[in-house]
Amino acid sequence: MKKFWPVGLLIFGFLVIFCGFMYDILFAGIPYQDPTPAMVTRYNFHAQIASQIRWAGAGISTLGGVTLVIRRMVKKRMTN
Repeated sequence: MKKFWPVGLLIFGFLVIFCGFMYDILFAGIPYQDPTPAMVTRYNFHAQIASQIRWAGAGISTLGGVTLVIRRMVKKRMTN
């Protein structure tokens, strides 16, 4: 189990990114053509939340990917 946590982190990050896109589609949706100020406020609020979810997923995936690369480099160096 100790070996596979970076892969799990990478997969979890991509899942969070996907959830961010789904949140964006479900709650923010396509911007309105001629919105009222209340509609613009609601859209901006939900679009910002979706963006934060996607950036969190990108950070998690990056952490998992960097950890995988570092582990492989260390493992390769130890075998030589």
